[in-house]
Amino acid sequence: MHKEMDKEYVLNTYPRNYVNFKYGKNASIFDESGKDYIDFTSGIGVNSVGHGNARLVTAISKQASNIIHTSNLYLIEPQAELAKKISELYGQAVGTFFANSGAEANEGAIKIARKYGQKKFKNKRFKVITLANSFHGRTITTVKATGQKSFHKSDFAPYPDGFSYEQKIEDIYSAVDDETVAVMIELVQGEGGVAPFDRADIQKLASFLKEKELLFIVDEVQTGVYRTGEFLCTMLYDIKPDIITLAKGLAGGVPIGAVVTTHKDLLEVGDHGSTFGGNFLSTRAGLEVLEILEAHKSSGELEKTIKYFDSKLKKLLVEFPKFFSEVAGIGLMRGLRCFESVDLSKLVDTAFENRVLVLKSGRNTLRFLPPLTVSKEEIDEGFERLKNAFDKIG
Repeated sequence: MHKEMDKEYVLNTYPRNYVNFKYGKNASIFDESGKDYIDFTSGIGVNSVGHGNARLVTAISKQASNIIHTSNLYLIEPQAELAKKISELYGQAVGTFFANSGAEANEGAIKIARKYGQKKFKNKRFKVITLANSFHGRTITTVKATGQKSFHKSDFAPYPDGFSYEQKIEDIYSAVDDETVAVMIELVQGEGGVAPFDRADIQKLASFLKEKELLFIVDEVQTGVYRTGEFLCTMLYDIKPDIITLAKGLAGGVPIGAVVTTHKDLLEVGDHGSTFGGNFLSTRAGLEVLEILEAHKSSGELEKTIKYFDSKLKKLLVEFPKFFSEVAGIGLMRGLRCFESVDLSKLVDTAFENRVLVLKSGRNTLRFLPPLTVSKEEIDEGFERLKNAFDKIG
């Protein structure tokens, strides 16, 4: 019944799988018939503390029973606490603006960059350089910032001016002109094949931009909140960007986005806003998630999980040399690179038939984004099912 209802009343923008999930526990999720699936997607990197996390459920329920929303016209206590927590975990003096999604966070980052370009330079600078295969969102502006032509459909043109795309990090230097104000990149391209950039190349770029007084924006919508092993992937690369954007895993499934910047006084009252952004519910959830994951990291459990998951990926690589060429990614943002002859969609579909949820990334990468709290038993079960699934393909 609900399948027909969905088709009748919901806009058809996704190639939806009509499994009907009813409840979940950590990395296990159950459909309406009670069948269990191992979730190695965590809602595309969102359910960072798993399904049905008792602490998160309690925090959300308690907050909902008091106040869910008042608007940003009034003090929001958990919003202030979450902004402080982000600054403490990062170890930098930053200010945060809260929105509802990664795309909104990236829109906010672009607005800050353009305000900087207006105030900093005699002749306004407004151009933002991004990279090929990047992904920065689905709004008109962030689609244009995305360096994949397939997203720039003529149906939605004209797009905003002020964006250019380079194939490689080293191409950025010659692309900077007297209208360039910022460079925006992902340190690991999530939709572009789970591809991390070289640490030395990123550090060199950061130094160059600082010297030129241009802004460095790092899109950590997918890499942030311990996904790559540290609170921010930025910390792994030992850089200090001007702006960092967060979203996906920050509130464990409650919609949230965040623009984190060292330029705390650049935006003025009225320059930006959000009705829902940073409300009581989302920021209370975000604060609880960060406290859970901070302890998970400090205990050493996160590192153990990363190493164990990595060992399972490497084993799968050895077991299926006809399918996979290498293991990709960092932390629990991982991929198995497939040979061009491999039907990636078939791998994903067959995994699903064997009750494991995995994702595609780019043209040739099988992507894994498990909950950061995924257990050893769930990892074992998931990879055993994947082995059975891929054995059937041959």
